[in-house]
Amino acid sequence: MKSFLVIGMGRFGIHLCRKLAELGNQIMAVDEREEALEDVLPIVTGAKIGDCTRTDVLKTLGVDNFDYCFVCVGENFQSSLEITDQLKELGARYVISKAARDIQAKFLLRSGADEVIYPERDLAERIANRCSANHVFDYIELTHDCSIYEIKPLPEWIGRTVRELDIRARYHVNILGIKNGERTDFSVHPDSGFQEGDHAFVMGNQEDVFKLLRRIDGKR
Repeated sequence: MKSFLVIGMGRFGIHLCRKLAELGNQIMAVDEREEALEDVLPIVTGAKIGDCTRTDVLKTLGVDNFDYCFVCVGENFQSSLEITDQLKELGARYVISKAARDIQAKFLLRSGADEVIYPERDLAERIANRCSANHVFDYIELTHDCSIYEIKPLPEWIGRTVRELDIRARYHVNILGIKNGERTDFSVHPDSGFQEGDHAFVMGNQEDVFKLLRRIDGKR
């Protein structure tokens, strides 16, 4: 269990609080509008009404006691910059700030953010990758060059094992897991096999994975 300070109860901030609570973490939610906190009151450890661009408000929160501080202020970028800067000045351990554009990320990093996230961009890219190719059921980007794809196995994989198929050497991807219905097995070993209806979690670069997907469609 970890402790989180989440500043800004817009849509992203609320969804973040809900998921963090679901995972059993302690959460302090802050917003300058009382009505913005109403949806998260039943699930957070604490909540405070306050303008976090003010140093005296941040000081009352004990920001150095949290494992992570999230700055989810989306509409006022100047406020996001000021809050990020002051959190680091007050000794926050790790600050994650929300950005909408690269230029915002650049200034947030200069203001002390340890990490910058792009929720809208990341979601758009995930949907674009999933919808641009047949047989992709989910997609997680790890780095610019490497991602995890949930895909339909090739027809010739059915009834055969990872060892027999020599997947890594032939297709330049790694099999991380095999899913069948609601059950997913991430302890894949050379003798793991594929059955009808399985999904495979493969990790690799986009070029190699898309070559694999074209083979599923019968294209080379």
